[in-house]
Amino acid sequence: MTTHHSGVKAALAVVSIAVLLCSRPALAAEAVPPAANDEAEARMIVEKADHVRFPAEGFQVDVTITTSTGSESADVRKYRVLAKGNTNSVVMVTEPASERGQILLMKGRDLWIFMPDVSQPIRLALSQRLTGQVANGDLARANFAADYNPKLLRSEKIGTDDYYVLELTGVDRGVTYQRVLYWVREKDFWPHKAEFYSLSNRLLKTCRYEIFKTMEGRKRPTRLVMEDALRGGEQSVLEYGSMKLRDLPDKIFTKDYLKKLD
Repeated sequence: MTTHHSGVKAALAVVSIAVLLCSRPALAAEAVPPAANDEAEARMIVEKADHVRFPAEGFQVDVTITTSTGSESADVRKYRVLAKGNTNSVVMVTEPASERGQILLMKGRDLWIFMPDVSQPIRLALSQRLTGQVANGDLARANFAADYNPKLLRSEKIGTDDYYVLELTGVDRGVTYQRVLYWVREKDFWPHKAEFYSLSNRLLKTCRYEIFKTMEGRKRPTRLVMEDALRGGEQSVLEYGSMKLRDLPDKIFTKDYLKKLD
């Protein structure tokens, strides 16, 4: 009996040591989750790409949007955008003349439109269409870093360049698109293209970032081509120009101040 009990105790001791040895790597892995590092890298990439598209400081830029459907003559609209810190912006219609005086005000992710013949501002969604393939949020808010939770999916070679491919998931349902696939060039964080998806994961439109020119100290995309993924041949081209840094006080981004803008 004594010999039997000793053998059992020895076997249990061996099993206990094996369990401890097997569990130690798992505990060490749990101490520093790899996902945390991946998320930090993905967020850094998106933030750098945001800064390529637009300055972090206050700025003004003029945007011409040309929409073509293939069967009708092109529709051309022009806007002046005042933005500060990627969170506050004012979008003023400059053409057509019949819509001049209409102003979009964005504070955070809250958006209103002010119209000359309407006494009270009207609340809008970022996802609502502004014109053609362009949603309100495409022009009034370009803050991917704040609006989406990013995930780095893979690297992909296009031509001779390597690109990060990221999946961006909306932080809530108030963002412009619920899901975005985003290609960013690895060597300089230039945005290359994006695919925009609905809540039901249907591809809505694609966007290409083109013609990088120096504006306010760095190369930025001056032409965006947005194409309807559901109806072929329909696209809107956004052309950015006359960008300049401006000292924009916070009072500009208030409902009471909009009537003073010109």
